[in-house]
Amino acid sequence: MLRSLCFSILFIFATTLLFAKEGMWIPTLLQKYNIEEMSQMGFKLSAEDIYSVNHASLKDAVVLFGSGCTGEVISEDGLLITNHHCGFDQIQKHSSVGNDYLTNGFWAMNRSEELTNPGLTVRFLVKMEDITSQMATKLMDNSGKVSKLDTTTQNLERIKKEYLAGTGYSADIKPLFNGNQYFIYVYEVFKDVRLVGAPPVSIGKFGGDTDNWMWPRHTGDFSLFRIYAGKDNKPAAFSPNNIPYHPKKSFAINIKGLKEGDFTMIFGYPGTTQRYLPSQAVNLIMNQSDPAKVAIRTVKLDIWAQQMRTDPKIRIQYASKYVSAANAWKKWQGEVKGLNRLDAINLKKKGELDFEKWTTTNSDRKEQFGSLPSDFEKVYSEFKQYLAANDYYTECIKYGSDIFALAAKLDAIKSITDHEKLAAELKKLREYLVTYFKDYDQTTDEKVWSALMKLYVAKVDSKYIPAKLSQLITEIGSEKFAQKTYRKSLLTDSLRIKELLNVFDQRSIKKLEKDPVYGLYKMIRLGHLTNVEPNFRSLTSSIGALQKKYTLALMEMNSGQRMMADANLTLRVAYGRIEGYKPADGVTYKCFTTLSGILEKDRLDFPDYKIPERLKELYRTRNFGPYVNQSGEVPVGFCASNHTTGGNSGSPVLNAQGELIGVNFDRCWEGTMSDLVYDPDQCRNIALDIRYALFIIDKFAGAGYLVKEMNLVK
Repeated sequence: MLRSLCFSILFIFATTLLFAKEGMWIPTLLQKYNIEEMSQMGFKLSAEDIYSVNHASLKDAVVLFGSGCTGEVISEDGLLITNHHCGFDQIQKHSSVGNDYLTNGFWAMNRSEELTNPGLTVRFLVKMEDITSQMATKLMDNSGKVSKLDTTTQNLERIKKEYLAGTGYSADIKPLFNGNQYFIYVYEVFKDVRLVGAPPVSIGKFGGDTDNWMWPRHTGDFSLFRIYAGKDNKPAAFSPNNIPYHPKKSFAINIKGLKEGDFTMIFGYPGTTQRYLPSQAVNLIMNQSDPAKVAIRTVKLDIWAQQMRTDPKIRIQYASKYVSAANAWKKWQGEVKGLNRLDAINLKKKGELDFEKWTTTNSDRKEQFGSLPSDFEKVYSEFKQYLAANDYYTECIKYGSDIFALAAKLDAIKSITDHEKLAAELKKLREYLVTYFKDYDQTTDEKVWSALMKLYVAKVDSKYIPAKLSQLITEIGSEKFAQKTYRKSLLTDSLRIKELLNVFDQRSIKKLEKDPVYGLYKMIRLGHLTNVEPNFRSLTSSIGALQKKYTLALMEMNSGQRMMADANLTLRVAYGRIEGYKPADGVTYKCFTTLSGILEKDRLDFPDYKIPERLKELYRTRNFGPYVNQSGEVPVGFCASNHTTGGNSGSPVLNAQGELIGVNFDRCWEGTMSDLVYDPDQCRNIALDIRYALFIIDKFAGAGYLVKEMNLVK
């Protein structure tokens, strides 16, 4: 049964309160549900100024950067700003011991020096539409209401084809409200995106893992790229003849200054939230899954850190891997802490009691939804054991060591029989191997592989791993085991793998199957596929069906209120104010940081707080240019009450006039549980003040020509 959907902020607790700062809102519905409230908070524009398909709007300056970040256009010549950590992979790929752009930074002093990034794309949203009714089948229940959505691949592709006919665009169809509604998102995709500038990690990642997810923050987390197009201003593959893209809209940059209480708006692509999970799911996350994943990654990160300290080449090779793994590792710790502080399980249970009361007051509701609490209890009780085994497999085997990741890629192409498809996949694999071995150190990976193998067999219930693997428990982690397995593998040798792939025939496959690492990977993978994955997938599907039904019930229960659709890496708007918070008894955090705070953290013996001499000189000579606050200090960061999550990295932070004032890059640690439960007193987003980025570009890097192509509001 489908009902018309309302979009509201929902607290599934006994007391329902509305907070303007909670929510990631669908742009097409702002006029109906949000714009009045935004105006009351100080916003000066209309909903049409934010999102329109009929004329240029703010949405036309926002991009989905790569596969999971946001970026924004800041000049009429396609100049784009996003986070340093969003561009980190590209910066790392261009780096070597001889050209260490991570340590020294990179700045193109003219357009001919901008660096190409094969595979990097940016996507502009052309339009989004609710297509739920188009997906409805003709099946009817007794009341005459539509009872089913056709989500088959064939139907989704048919709808995409209708929307894309003759356009050259691409499209995604995404579910909202756990599959109770569907939207189509049409994009224009640009494939020639070049690196323009990036500060050194001592600025772009200042504070390192020590400050990650923390406030106060002093990180210059930004990088610059430029979008290129063909002569017709349309997307084109890389060509030296391409020209800078001229966007429909670029953001004006306001450098007048900020003050506490100012309205702020975030426009970007938040990745994933799970606001409507039942108490059983939250319990598993905070008491089993998050702690297990933290423990596994601690082992891997400790090994990487130790190895990276021994050799500058290894430091560069593993920089991007380390940053990526450490980010989630620290976030999970903050999430658990926040959920415990809020007593999230009991808060959910309290809301579930209200839900049960609501279902029992109506016989139809009781029949349709009354069994949900007991159904959740049963399925999660069974799911727990398979989730544990899957978490260890994912963290230790699937994404654990580099060598197992390579084994998985080889395994994937081994069974391809179509010659054309095999040739295409072999080409991709050969290209992958270039990057793989550039960022691979055998000793480092062997240490990781050995440690994670030992952890896997120690922590996973023996009934979920192959019997033969259990027999190796006494050997795993020993020097002898590594010598017999890892060091004898052809997967550690780039030349031997290239030779294997040159003529990938049955003889090559037999040689691969005799490889000790590949054989071990296959044995573990087969054990997981046999003993864990079928039940894990089946129970995940059952949970998904129950969650869809539960969300539908909550929508009925809260009919007439606004309801936030969970984030799913589609364009959303969040709004709030610049404001600090109180993280603990007797502690108050203000909402601004400055360059003075960077100098206060200066510690030569601590890499996370190493400050470039050039920055110190600029501070000593007060060579700040126009990029100062009312006190004559260079502002660095600010925190605000916008509801954000992963994917909002790089999102534009806009003022009441829709002008760019900052670049979002993080959340405070105390608020990382906001993907599950929101706390208006603790949840804060952290943003780079755009004036600090301009100061670094102009005064630190000497690339003031880039500032000249921007539209500054002074």
